[in-house]
Amino acid sequence: MDTSNHSLSALFEQLGLPAGKADIEAFIRDHQLLEGQGLAQAPFWSESQAAFIGEALDDDSDWAERVDELALLLSK
Repeated sequence: MDTSNHSLSALFEQLGLPAGKADIEAFIRDHQLLEGQGLAQAPFWSESQAAFIGEALDDDSDWAERVDELALLLSK
C-alpha cells in the first residue's frame, strides 16, 4: 500500500498535466464543473484521466482527498 502524502501538484503529474503552481492555477481558471457534475464526468478529461479520478473516489484511495480538493477548486 502506498502511504505517500500526495499533493495537488502530484495529482496533476499523475494525470499527465503540467504541475507547476502557475499551471495548476491556469487549469482551475480555465476549467469549471457544471452544477451537479461529478469530476470524473467533466468533458475536459481524457478517458484514462477520468478513469483514474473515478477509481480514486470509488476505491477511496490515497488520491481521493486530492481529487476531492480539485473538485472543490473547479466548482467555484
